[in-house]
Amino acid sequence: MAVRIAMIGGGYVGLVSAACFAEFGLHVNIVETNTNRLNTLKQGQIPIYEPGLDDLVQNHLKTKRLQFFDKIEEAINECEAIFIAVGTPPRNGDGHADLTYVHKAASQIAKHLKQYAVIVTKSTVPIGTSRRIAQILREENPDLDFSVASNPEFLREGEALKDCMKPDRVIIGIEKDKYNQDQRAQEVLSRLYQPLFQQKTPILFMDLESAELAKYASNCFLAMKLSYVNELADLCELTGGNIEDVTKAVGLDHRIGKHFLQPGPGFGGSCFPKDTLALIRIAQETGASTRMVEATAQANDARKANMSGRIINFCGGSVYNKTIAILGLTFKPNTDDMRQSASLPIIHRLIEGGALIKAFDPVANEKAKELLPKEVRYCKDIQSTTSEADALVILTEWNEFRSLSPANLKIWMKRPIVIDFRNMYDPKAMFNQGIQYYSIGRPQF
Repeated sequence: MAVRIAMIGGGYVGLVSAACFAEFGLHVNIVETNTNRLNTLKQGQIPIYEPGLDDLVQNHLKTKRLQFFDKIEEAINECEAIFIAVGTPPRNGDGHADLTYVHKAASQIAKHLKQYAVIVTKSTVPIGTSRRIAQILREENPDLDFSVASNPEFLREGEALKDCMKPDRVIIGIEKDKYNQDQRAQEVLSRLYQPLFQQKTPILFMDLESAELAKYASNCFLAMKLSYVNELADLCELTGGNIEDVTKAVGLDHRIGKHFLQPGPGFGGSCFPKDTLALIRIAQETGASTRMVEATAQANDARKANMSGRIINFCGGSVYNKTIAILGLTFKPNTDDMRQSASLPIIHRLIEGGALIKAFDPVANEKAKELLPKEVRYCKDIQSTTSEADALVILTEWNEFRSLSPANLKIWMKRPIVIDFRNMYDPKAMFNQGIQYYSIGRPQF
C-alpha cells in the first residue's frame, strides 16, 4: 500500500510540495479551506504561475495521487505524516511571523488524529515553533501518539519543481536530546524522501531548532549577497569599475560562488523581505546581534526608494507629463508574484511626480492592477509599451525582453532613453543606435 500523507494548505509551498510528493509515488491529501481556491484546484486549474506545475497537478489528479479536501478531519485519516504548509505572513505591529494559522492547524489535527503520525512544519516559522506545536497537540489531546518535525522548504519561484525534485539538500529537524533521537519520525520521513536518497541528495537530520534556524540563515545570507553586490555596483559607478567584471572575478572563488551576484533594483518576493525581518525580531527577543541582517534590510529598502530618483534624474530632473514605459512588474521572472517587488514603490513615486506610466509584464498585468495606481496603462506587448515613450525602464529580466532590438526602440520611442536596472543589454549596441543608455554598475559609452 502506498504511503499516504496530508498537506495542510494548498498555497504555493503546499501545492508544489504535494505535487512533487505525488510524483515520488505518494498519495497526498491537500487541505484547502478557501472555497474558491479549492474548487479551482479540484478542476486542475492552478491559481498561481509556476512553470510546469499545472501539468504535474493535472497528471496526478488523474492518477488520484492528489486529492483535495476542505476539512482536516477528512484528510488526515491513515496518513503517516501531516505537513503544515499554511501562510506565516509578517504580524502587524512587530514584523514577527504570524503563527495563527499554524497553531489553528495543530489544534485541528489534535482533535481528529486517530493514528500515529509525524506532524511536520513546512511553513517558514520562528525557532521553537515545532516544540510549541507539540505542546498544543498534547494540551488538546493528552493521549495522542505523534512526533513533530521541521522540514523547511527552499523553493525558488520559477524553479520550484526543480528545487523540490532535485534539491541541493533536504533538511529535517526531529526531536533529539543528549542521548536519543526520534527514530520513528526519522524512519517515516526517510521513506517519504526515498527517491532523493536514491539520487544521493544530502538528507540532513538535525534537532528541531537547528532546522528552523537553517531556513532563515540561508535566506538571510542570500539577501546579504544581493545587498552587497548592489552596493559594489554603486561603488563601480563612482570609481569607473565594471560590476560584471568584478562579480565574475569574485564568483570564480569557490568559497563564494557565482550565484546571487547580479545587481538590481532591490530584492523582493515572499521570502527574503519577510525572513530578514523575522530573523531580526527573533534575535532582538533573545538578545543576540544581527547587525548585518539589519543593515541588509535597511539597504534594500533604501535602494528601492533610490531607484525612482535615478529614473527622474536620467529623465532630466523631472518626469512630469512624460510617458515612462515599464517592462517587468514582478520581483523576478517566471513568476506572477508581485509581493515586495521594486516596481511597486518605483511606479507609485513616478506617478506622484506626474509621469504617465505604460507597463507590460508577461504574466502579472492583472495582479498588478490590484496593487498599482489606477492611472497605470497596461499594454499587451513590448512594442505597444515602448511606443511614443519618453523613457524605458527595465525592472524584471524576462527572457522575452532579451531579444529587444535597439534599432526598433529608436523607431518606436519618442525619446531614446533606456534605463536598464537588470543589465540585460549591451551598452555599446545601445550607444551605436544613438540611445541614451543607463545600467547598474557599468561604464557608459
